[in-house]
Amino acid sequence: QVQLLESGGGLVQAGGSLRLSCVASGRTLTGYTIGWFRQAPGKERELVAAISSGGGNRNYADSVKGRFTISRDNAKNTVYLQMNSLKPEDTGVYLCASGRVATVISRSGAYSYWGQGTQVTVSS
Repeated sequence: QVQLLESGGGLVQAGGSLRLSCVASGRTLTGYTIGWFRQAPGKERELVAAISSGGGNRNYADSVKGRFTISRDNAKNTVYLQMNSLKPEDTGVYLCASGRVATVISRSGAYSYWGQGTQVTVSS
């Protein structure tokens, strides 16, 4: 079983940047697609970005394209989400998840393992 731990969230002003990390333990992330999801109050959990096991395929929500970058370091069992030009609407709990799923699949139920999440708050 995979345990995922997110970090890097916080409070930032609009236009600022944050870098989230998702570290896996228990087993390697190799072979798994990793997704970053956002859970905002009163809204459905949405896929923000996903990266394939080898890093060759990446998928982004339209709302974050050009601002967010997902990457992974399999040697460190870590996936990152670099978030630039943050907007108030980016506020939410960010969760990483792993699964044997194509990066274009945005359905949260397709992912098997989840972290607890890290809070990101963007002030205007």
